[in-house]
Amino acid sequence: MENQEENQAKPPDAPAGPVDRPDPAQSQESTGQNASDSSFNYPIFGEASAAADAQQDEPGRQDTANEPVEERRGFIKFLCAFFGTLISVTPFGAGLWSYLDPLAKRNKRGSGSGDGFVRITSIDAIPADGTPAKFAVVADKVDAWNKFPNVSIGAVYLRLVDGVPKALHTVCPHLGCFVDYRPGHGDFFCPCHNSNFKLDGERVKGVSPRAMDALEIEVRNKTEVWVKFQNFQPGHSHPVPVS
Repeated sequence: MENQEENQAKPPDAPAGPVDRPDPAQSQESTGQNASDSSFNYPIFGEASAAADAQQDEPGRQDTANEPVEERRGFIKFLCAFFGTLISVTPFGAGLWSYLDPLAKRNKRGSGSGDGFVRITSIDAIPADGTPAKFAVVADKVDAWNKFPNVSIGAVYLRLVDGVPKALHTVCPHLGCFVDYRPGHGDFFCPCHNSNFKLDGERVKGVSPRAMDALEIEVRNKTEVWVKFQNFQPGHSHPVPVS
């Protein structure tokens, strides 16, 4: 019994000879080599690891490289916004101008003079004895949006006084009725309210507030009779042009 307890208490015999202990430096070198070998054996993971290390080692370089890209993107966005706005505004502006432009134009009447005068006839067509003759005023009429070529826009009475043509409007100044020439009476007469006018347009009697409206007249190219035709508002004691 005592021998058995001694055997249990006695430690096993140590191995003969010196014992080799691992060198810590060699262990670290071996671990690094294993990691390197592992990276080499798996190139995808090795490249990812190298890229991660490069990003961590050089953060400033990445920021510097991104700056030109951001600048280009900002410039492209600006160009897109600018041209987009230009494309959107141009049709709108053109449409607005097309709508408003005719409102700024005045009615154009005339046959190419540009000063409001209209070619009526030749001086040879007016009676030489001073009798009034009625002539239609034919010209291109332009309103706000439409143009009507060679239409009758009114009429005038022409007569020669000592060889010089005179022009009177055919509309009565009272309420706008047409005045007739009466050869038997040698005067002008408005059938609406019985107003009478002399051959020169002066009022004789009736309710007309003024005389017949005289119009400017010119003789061009020696024989062409041109009249500055315009309408006047009725009911006034003096001529008021219709705008």
